[in-house]
Amino acid sequence: MTITFEKLRQLALALPGVEEGTSYGTPAFRVKGKFFARLWEDGEVLVVKVGFDESEMLRNADPETFFLTDHYRGYPSVLVRLSTVGVERLREVLEQGWRFNAPKRLLAAHDKEP
Repeated sequence: MTITFEKLRQLALALPGVEEGTSYGTPAFRVKGKFFARLWEDGEVLVVKVGFDESEMLRNADPETFFLTDHYRGYPSVLVRLSTVGVERLREVLEQGWRFNAPKRLLAAHDKEP
């Protein structure tokens, strides 16, 4: 089952300090002004800025869902096929992107929550 944009939006906006906007004309999400995810023009792939190590780990663990194109080599991002990722896995990847980009103060406040 493909994740809908509405579900993606709900997951992203549930994270503290996340704002919705656009990037390259497509829906995007930022944490305190820093980009961490955007939908591709086709509406079927999500770019998430998770860091080099996390990107490699995700791609090795599930290459059907997580991948890169030549354009994204050298960027700390991973591409996510919304047609194959599950809701819980997407929630985890969005949080990883959020954590990679959120300011330390926001991370500390979030990690203190019960």
